[in-house]
Amino acid sequence: MFDSRLFKSKPVLALLVFSILSFMVMGSAPVKPFPEVIPLPDGFQPEGIATGNGTTFFVGSIPTGAIYRGDYRTGEGEVLVPAQAGHMAIGLEFDSRTGLLFVAGGPTGMAFVYDGETGANRAAIQLATSTPTFVNDVVITKDAAYFTDSFQPVLYRVPLENNGQLPDPVVVEEIPLSGDYQFVPGGFNTNGIDATPNGKTLIIVNSTLGTLYTVDPDTGEATLIDLGGNSVPNGDGILLHGKTLYVVQNALNQIAVVDLNSKLTAGSVEGTITSPYFRVPTTIARFGNSLYAVNARFGTPPTPDTEYEVVRVPRR
Repeated sequence: MFDSRLFKSKPVLALLVFSILSFMVMGSAPVKPFPEVIPLPDGFQPEGIATGNGTTFFVGSIPTGAIYRGDYRTGEGEVLVPAQAGHMAIGLEFDSRTGLLFVAGGPTGMAFVYDGETGANRAAIQLATSTPTFVNDVVITKDAAYFTDSFQPVLYRVPLENNGQLPDPVVVEEIPLSGDYQFVPGGFNTNGIDATPNGKTLIIVNSTLGTLYTVDPDTGEATLIDLGGNSVPNGDGILLHGKTLYVVQNALNQIAVVDLNSKLTAGSVEGTITSPYFRVPTTIARFGNSLYAVNARFGTPPTPDTEYEVVRVPRR
């Protein structure tokens, strides 16, 4: 109940004014920005990154298969999945429906699936039936997970149940790439992969040729995306947002910004995104209006003390 007699006491009035001013100052304090550079464990040798629930992200270790879980907002994190014999981690994809993290296993020819909350092993799936193999990246659609192989002209499809769960038993389908797709024997071919929101079209990049293709996920028929004579050499991880395709060009330390037409048959390279903090970025993930790139530092001899990081850049 309001009592005007309170305002006749100078100490009480002073305390009230101080409290109001303190509240106003606290309420107007600037929000701490998301860090531009997020350190990873020394010696981690990262490659893939995926955005999880909330402000969570995941990064994988190439030689050990370990998975680091961090926070975009705070820049802090910890190892979720420890190093395991016979495991490697290249591209990553998180399925928010199930909380499962799908990992491309590189030269193991396998895919690994982990619980994104606990880090528990959920599946180890043999994908490749031929050698050499390098299972490089993965994208998840409504009904399947698709993996690329940089040393074989195929995609691997792992069907999922309606709710995104892995079926029992797990089935692997090998889809030969055909149509316009060009395979360079001995080269590092299909790398990054993404999909349209409805999952009816896949997009891949050939690192050696710097070419982009749309792919029918059922037949594997590929159609070259006409870039008007341009290319995206050293194309690595890719990310489709609307009609804009972001292509990480690892050794060039940049991300190409490709504007696609409505049918995804043609596009133009409208520019690049760079950062003074890039040190051979490989893959990217999106959070809000930012892109997050992993510095793999290829070409730098790895040691237990070599520093690695995730770098935030504005999305164009």
